[in-house]
Amino acid sequence: MHLLWENTIKNLVSLWTGEFKGLDVGTGSYEFEKSVWEAIGAATATAGSTIPSCYASARPPNVASNRTATTADSWSFWTLFLGPVLLRRRFSHQKYYEHFVDLVVLLHICLQFTITAVDVVRLREGFASWVEKYEELYYQYDPSRLSACPVTIHALLHIADTIDACGPVWAYWEFPMERYCGLIRPAIKSRKHPFASLDRYIVESAQILQIQLVYNIQDPSISLHPLKKEVSLRSGLSDPAYPTCTLLSPRRQIKHADPLIAKITKALATRYNAQHNFATLKRCMLEGYVEEWGRVAIDEGDTLYTASSVNGTLGEERRDATYVRYHIMVDRFAHLRNVEPMYVPQTHYGRLQHVVAVHLPRYPTLGLDEPETVFLAGVTACEIEATHGRLDIHYYTHESKAEEFVDVTCVQCLVARMKDEGNRWAIMDRSGSLSRPDFVDT
Repeated sequence: MHLLWENTIKNLVSLWTGEFKGLDVGTGSYEFEKSVWEAIGAATATAGSTIPSCYASARPPNVASNRTATTADSWSFWTLFLGPVLLRRRFSHQKYYEHFVDLVVLLHICLQFTITAVDVVRLREGFASWVEKYEELYYQYDPSRLSACPVTIHALLHIADTIDACGPVWAYWEFPMERYCGLIRPAIKSRKHPFASLDRYIVESAQILQIQLVYNIQDPSISLHPLKKEVSLRSGLSDPAYPTCTLLSPRRQIKHADPLIAKITKALATRYNAQHNFATLKRCMLEGYVEEWGRVAIDEGDTLYTASSVNGTLGEERRDATYVRYHIMVDRFAHLRNVEPMYVPQTHYGRLQHVVAVHLPRYPTLGLDEPETVFLAGVTACEIEATHGRLDIHYYTHESKAEEFVDVTCVQCLVARMKDEGNRWAIMDRSGSLSRPDFVDT
């Protein structure tokens, strides 16, 4: 936490803005013009409206004009996700940007949930190479510029050894301790005897925890901490066939004449292999009913909003949580007639337009021996035109006008976006391998 976000990153920014210990650029050319850095800061602050709160609990502050509001947490998010987009084509020489991206790639490895021996070797070699390049770019092998090499640069060389000895950095960095300090701070009731208040609070918290463990008490209200406000699932719709998600309000019943019904029917025709039996499928749907819901709560994950439920309400203070990553199986030979289909998984990004629950009656003609409920998500795909070569960042300008309905379990998670150049957008996906499905042949 302190080594990277409070020191290394801040020092790099100080170098880029000409504020590092009175050093000039020497033989280099890494400093930004004042107007360039101000534009980067303004773009950082503007990006908050299109970044879901699950990515960054606080809106990213203006890093150029509001340095006091930039915490270690905000510097972390800026470095890992916003920086690679904002700094692209900003330096006068590409080598400075590539050097920064090298660091971001290494930091993403450090933050992986699991780290292999191969990853540790990659980190050890990667940080050594990064430090050598840093000396070339900023120290420039000039003794008069020795102040450009603080001890925190040398400390980067020990990260791999620390991970080898202690595990991934998220297991022991300062964030949990800082949050714990924030948790117990309200317990101070006396300015004269603050430590007595803290001691009592910590002891009583430990006693309650032991009571819960000994007697297997699951009631979350038995706690000294304020209850965390959670999404209420009682008024939502769940189904045994979809154990990983719950549909949440607002809710409305879709009339059979609604244009959405035609798109939903097309998706169900593929699901029930009824492309040549459309009339039967339509009769089945007439005997059932379709509900539209405004949100989807993924078990132990994000809460996704549909664009139809928030259109007209996305003001300056609201943060867009309607863009998602989803996976579908696509026929590799769809363009070839009379060729046996071969389905392969593909990752897509798009905007969640609608979420519907289709309630179908028993209909043996379609293979429905029992009533069935199907959860579908209507998505308009982002037409990806470029991808960052080394990071999980994707660029698009246009969204498909055609809405496609897929099974709701195809939707994996929320993604963040920010404006790039002109009308182009950058999609940032932080989920990593843990939320990506594994497709198994059966």
